[in-house]
Amino acid sequence: MEPLVFDTPMLVSAIILVLTFIGIFTEGLHGFHRAKFGLLGAISMIVAGQIFGFYSPEAALEAIDWNVVLLLGAMMTIVAIMIPTGGFQMIAYKVADYSKGRLFLLMFLMGTAVTVISLLLDNVTTVVIFGPLIVLISQALRVNPIPYLLAAALLSDTGGVATLVGDPPNLMIGSAAGIDFNTFLIHMGGIVFVAWLAIVFSLKFLFKKELSVTPHVADFTEQEKLADPYTWKASLGVLGFMVVLFIFHHALGWEAWMVAALGFTLLLFVVPKVDLDHAFGSVEITLLTFFISLFMVVGGVEQSHFLEYIGGFIQPFVEHDLLTSAIVLMWVAAIFSAMIDNIPFTAAMVPVILGLEAQGINVTPLWWALAVGVGMGGNGTHLGSTANVYIVTLSERMAKENNDPSLAITPGLWFRKGTPAMIITLIASTIIMWVFFDFYAAPIH
Repeated sequence: MEPLVFDTPMLVSAIILVLTFIGIFTEGLHGFHRAKFGLLGAISMIVAGQIFGFYSPEAALEAIDWNVVLLLGAMMTIVAIMIPTGGFQMIAYKVADYSKGRLFLLMFLMGTAVTVISLLLDNVTTVVIFGPLIVLISQALRVNPIPYLLAAALLSDTGGVATLVGDPPNLMIGSAAGIDFNTFLIHMGGIVFVAWLAIVFSLKFLFKKELSVTPHVADFTEQEKLADPYTWKASLGVLGFMVVLFIFHHALGWEAWMVAALGFTLLLFVVPKVDLDHAFGSVEITLLTFFISLFMVVGGVEQSHFLEYIGGFIQPFVEHDLLTSAIVLMWVAAIFSAMIDNIPFTAAMVPVILGLEAQGINVTPLWWALAVGVGMGGNGTHLGSTANVYIVTLSERMAKENNDPSLAITPGLWFRKGTPAMIITLIASTIIMWVFFDFYAAPIH
């Protein structure tokens, strides 16, 4: 096969991609939300593609991975129905009551609850639910909330790596590589469990002083009551049914979005009083728009063959040493995901790996390395994931309201506490990938 020659369509698509990503990553400087730059990049790519003959509006629509968009939308709507029931609040207050003032146990149990919920719901939703509750519980106990807020962010990021539906990059990887729910959980579950334990016990050491204080005695019994028991129990029943369908979705010939759509539709009829306007109003349309725009941008770069051109430089290294290539990808993905959001990096890497696969290379370990890297890397800085940004914002607001700067999670604090946790999890993941490489290198299909 003749090597690709760098041409004008490649140059144009690469320039639009780079400018779009610069706009996305610097939203804190210019004040424009990243979704706006995503839309600008998508429109620019389509127009430029028509002018230079490598892209079209029809091709842009085909580039959108609707499996990811529809699955996220359906799960967001289900969560919007569940939140007002008070069920998540009940879980948090029961955990606080059970810990009886033992602060490490409180962190451990709260982290466990956040992780388990992150297996099915995305990590952003999980911290949005639990963040304010952690603040209220900490205030009642009169303890510093920072260790528990940081643990919630780190463990929700980590827990989400374990399942196909736990983190948006997983959906993108699974959909592109044709990985089903069971396969994803079997390959990622062990790594995530080890990483989870590493984070919990590293936080115990990193926050040794804060966890050694004696808390105020507080009774949370009154807060443990459900506002809408029927809807909460019905939602749990539907989620349980969805888990079963996720396990068998490959055998049924369904994509994951179909399971989420079926569960959502079923919930609407099991709980007839659901206000659809309110439920749909809680869906993060901005995030879904960002996804759609990214798919269109990356689709244009793919159509110009620029990513295939880049893949030509990577191919010899992957063919020479697949294990080293997978581990390098894991660390590079983690570093980039710590500096920038992991979603754009995943969107750019997926077609590169698909291009290597088209050359007959076994890319299976690269998929797993990418999933681990972008998932664990999100823990590295306060900007590494949307969940982190939310927790930091919450702590800053709390510090302002209490006129106490020490309650804010600063970039420096995150670097001292979160970055070591990321490095520990990456070292553990590297060892597991190295020891069990034959398992991770086995073809998916």
